[in-house]
Amino acid sequence: MLSGTPRPSWVTFDCYGTLIQWDEGLLEAVRSVLARRGRAIDPQRFIEIYDRHEHALEQATPHRSFREVAGAALTLAMGEFGIASDEPDATMLTEAIGAMPPFPEVAATLGELKREGFGLCIISNTDDAIIAGNVVQLGGCIDRVVTAEQAGVYKPSRRIFEYAHRLLGVTSDDVVHVCASPHLDLVATRELGIRDVWIDRGTGRRPADGYVPAATLPSLAGLPDLFREAGWI
Repeated sequence: MLSGTPRPSWVTFDCYGTLIQWDEGLLEAVRSVLARRGRAIDPQRFIEIYDRHEHALEQATPHRSFREVAGAALTLAMGEFGIASDEPDATMLTEAIGAMPPFPEVAATLGELKREGFGLCIISNTDDAIIAGNVVQLGGCIDRVVTAEQAGVYKPSRRIFEYAHRLLGVTSDDVVHVCASPHLDLVATRELGIRDVWIDRGTGRRPADGYVPAATLPSLAGLPDLFREAGWI
């Protein structure tokens, strides 16, 4: 529950799937890569395999840039279908990620929260150069962007959140985290005791071990009203 808790000075956000249309954009990017290879494969099945490799590579050592991770995951996924992959495929994918647009309600919601005096920060498993193209589409509302490239670690590690909090000069008590990725973000918020809002966009992904976040919404549009109910606006 958020009601009765102190007003946060910062709202932190996951980016892809929360603010930016990740599933939709990745599906289109994969279709383009497969079309380049002249192969007709169920793109949804391909994405499931790609995601598995991407998440495994993010947790491997030594730390690699997201561009490297995405390219390697793409190569491994294509290899499972007997398809060769090359550098242009990886470039096509990462350029597509950087161009993915926000969900329709996002810019207006961020603008309202900004006007109410909240600091807005993104914490994302990506590289600075990739996410720059996404952030520019968010109406100039984002105050800080923290990436895995900066922190040297990927979610669900708590260390990327601790790194972000040090940069912002806050503790976990001063923030509320908004995310759509229960397998990444909610793992860390649970461990750190961060107040969290899960944006359940109907992807079928669920929090692990029956974890219940502080609040759940179907989209970002309900966030200002949720904050009003909490007494923060």
